[in-house]
Amino acid sequence: MHTSIIIVGILGGIGTPELILIALVVLLLFGGSKIPELMKGVGKGVRGFKEGLKGMEDDINESGKKEQDKTNQKVNEPGKENTPAG
Repeated sequence: MHTSIIIVGILGGIGTPELILIALVVLLLFGGSKIPELMKGVGKGVRGFKEGLKGMEDDINESGKKEQDKTNQKVNEPGKENTPAG
């Protein structure tokens, strides 16, 4: 069985009571003073992840635009007929 199917199955059964229980366990394990530090670290991690995704998306879009520009230049070169082959 695939891991993604297992994870979806596990997360599909989490409701409000379960989230409250998880929050209480985290509070007991880390204590009230450590939770803000923990959440700050999680926030930095998520922010870094989003920045990385945005950078990859920008690179992909830029690469596609460069390829499109190259294709347009080849089609519009002077001295060549711009009629479709057929």
